Amino acid sequence: MDEEPVTIKLTHDQAFVLSDWLYEVMMRSGKLNAIVPDRAVWSGIYAISGTLETTLAEIFMPDYTGRLDQARQRLLDALGGDEEEEASESVSRAPSGDDISG
Repeated sequence: MDEEPVTIKLTHDQAFVLSDWLYEVMMRSGKLNAIVPDRAVWSGIYAISGTLETTLAEIFMPDYTGRLDQARQRLLDALGGDEEEEASESVSRAPSGDDISG
């Protein structure tokens, strides 16, 4: 079995927002098992979360919430459109030939 590590590259904003989301799902909401019922997947989730926690200085800063809001906004701006518009588009979008969902 090949145990060579895999490298995932994220922008700092992506890492920060993902770290916050993972913390909320794993530690505060207790919903990880509902979102990811396959416990084998948890190993990778825990590895990513731990790496982010040891890499991001922002999680210890007193202005954490403001920094997180700014990072989220930059990511949303880069995606274009706004959250509500994108949420409604994803629900009403007709499937394309590129969709992999069943």
